Amino acid sequence: MADEPLVLGIETSCDETGVGVVRGTTLLADAVASSVDEHARFGGVVPEVASRAHLEAMVPTIDRALKEAGVTAGDLDGIAVTAGPGLAGALLVGVSAAKAYAYALGKPLYGVNHLASHICVDQLEHGPLPEPTMALLVSGGHSSLLLSEDITSDVRPMGATIDDAAGEAFDKIARVLNLGFPGGPVIDRYAREGDPGAIAFPRGLTGPRDPAYDFSFSGLKTAVARWIEARRAAGEEVPVRDVAASFQEAVVDVLTRKAVRACKDQGVDHLMIGGGVAANSRLRVLAQERCEAAGIRLRVPRPKLCTDNGAMVAALGAEMVSRNRAASDWDLSADSSLPVTDPHVPGQAHAHAHEAGTENLYS
Repeated sequence: MADEPLVLGIETSCDETGVGVVRGTTLLADAVASSVDEHARFGGVVPEVASRAHLEAMVPTIDRALKEAGVTAGDLDGIAVTAGPGLAGALLVGVSAAKAYAYALGKPLYGVNHLASHICVDQLEHGPLPEPTMALLVSGGHSSLLLSEDITSDVRPMGATIDDAAGEAFDKIARVLNLGFPGGPVIDRYAREGDPGAIAFPRGLTGPRDPAYDFSFSGLKTAVARWIEARRAAGEEVPVRDVAASFQEAVVDVLTRKAVRACKDQGVDHLMIGGGVAANSRLRVLAQERCEAAGIRLRVPRPKLCTDNGAMVAALGAEMVSRNRAASDWDLSADSSLPVTDPHVPGQAHAHAHEAGTENLYS
């Protein structure tokens, strides 16, 4: 255990300041400071509010994570940070902080991909990832199918959302139903008391001529909103629990159906599900049922590791160190549209931070 890399990870792609400490594939600390309450009154994440919240929370959250892990900053073997994709301003706060800590401590810096981190976090729950692994990532900003041959260097997109991501659809329907923000947890809660077969909502992009692995939730979102509006216009009571259950069923039906199909088509016998929506109880149940029927092993981290967190970034950083991947250069920048084909942003390996110049430290 002692020779396994000890890495601190910083995640600031959206509205949560996450700092994790990982030794190899063992989670030592997972500290999170969320600004979700500050965004609730707006019904969604406000980038500038998120950036300012990261600035305020960064140092205290890092201190808390190190204390929880029982280590000092000087013990670290490296610092990993989400370089993208995400909100540009929020990412910049995390990247700048990681550079400052890495430089001051003389530690290597690893800029990593947010989506690849969501896949790698499962190593903290279920051990090393099989290669290849199919990953279904579902969050407020992404609904993606990814084939991971090597989590540090070879992640291939199979499909993605062409309009609204699943998590975004959950937020919008929750808003129409006046259930608050964020929508995922509250719809899941109401759906448990509703009938998922009560209303036949559409399943987007599931026709024979539609893209096999891409997702579309815009049409579903519109159909649900119009159904609700029609009932209200007629003076009828909206059955909130049945609407929530039927909407949720339409989403998870498409997600799991396409994920299992991708595994079968590509000859992959492991499916990993991650991202915030992976905490959805119905998604977990249906995915397990369909994977068992297809002879596919399902891996889903516990809910806390599915949402954005620093542990996932530290996990990928530790894997970078273990596989001797080159550290990032000091001119590492935040990239709001960083492709998942870049699991990390490499550079020329630097043995000691003080050997690098400071002229572009904050670029």
